Amino acid sequence: MLQNAQHIRLIAFDVDGVMTDGGLYLTDSGEEFKRFNSLDGQGLKMLKESGVDLAIITGRTSRCVELRAHHLGITNVYQGVHDKLACLQKMLAKLQLPLDAVAFMGDDVMDLPVMLRVGLSISVPQAPQIVRERAHYITERSGGHGAVREACDFLMSAQGTLNAQIASYLA
Repeated sequence: MLQNAQHIRLIAFDVDGVMTDGGLYLTDSGEEFKRFNSLDGQGLKMLKESGVDLAIITGRTSRCVELRAHHLGITNVYQGVHDKLACLQKMLAKLQLPLDAVAFMGDDVMDLPVMLRVGLSISVPQAPQIVRERAHYITERSGGHGAVREACDFLMSAQGTLNAQIASYLA
């Protein structure tokens, strides 16, 4: 697993249950909103600065995901995707990256086609057993509560870039 992590050049994330706690919050008027974790955001920024590209591939469509991605500088954002593997393969063709240079973090069965083919698959503890059994790495933290940060720190640690990212805050 550590060896796989050393070669990752891009990580793609599902949103609900990974970047959020999986709850779907709806107002009486039908507007959807999500709760994101600020620690996750910092981890994503540091991971991007360390040279790993970021992507979001999610089945739902939400304006707040678009805004969150914009604030974090994530330009590869795909919403309303039903075939996540086809979406990823199309993106990788443009980026000229092989599947084994990609990590994917998901939490449910619709993520399995991607998780079974990438170089590093990551999931969260609340994912169904069938998903956890097929993940290379399962975070200790739950989705929306630092799981993304844990995955980012794991990748940077495996690639030897974590200390350099933290050093700027210690100076």
